[in-house]
Amino acid sequence: MQRIHFYHAGLTGFFGLFLLLMAWHTVLSPSTQLPTALLLIISVGPLLLPFKGFLNRNLKSCTWMSYLSLPYFVHGVIEAYVDQSERPYALLEVLFSLLLCFGAGFYVYKAEKA
Repeated sequence: MQRIHFYHAGLTGFFGLFLLLMAWHTVLSPSTQLPTALLLIISVGPLLLPFKGFLNRNLKSCTWMSYLSLPYFVHGVIEAYVDQSERPYALLEVLFSLLLCFGAGFYVYKAEKA
């Protein structure tokens, strides 16, 4: 598989995860205990740190984006296990975080092999 396919898989995972988290905390299942702005800062904020470098295909930023997707995977697995009403959203979070992790990781791997 070509390197660009892995990058596109990573981008799909990133934007899917970003849009899912934005919709989850604002429209799909807003929290009644915590402010929405705080939840968005905590959940979406870390994704934005290496975003510019990720868009520019910087290998270091792609590596960090791959590492950064792992806590989202853990959160999705835990949420799917704990809360049955939010299981579809949590499983989507797992899917997108894995897509981001492996897409960005294999992109870096293929780029360093070339």
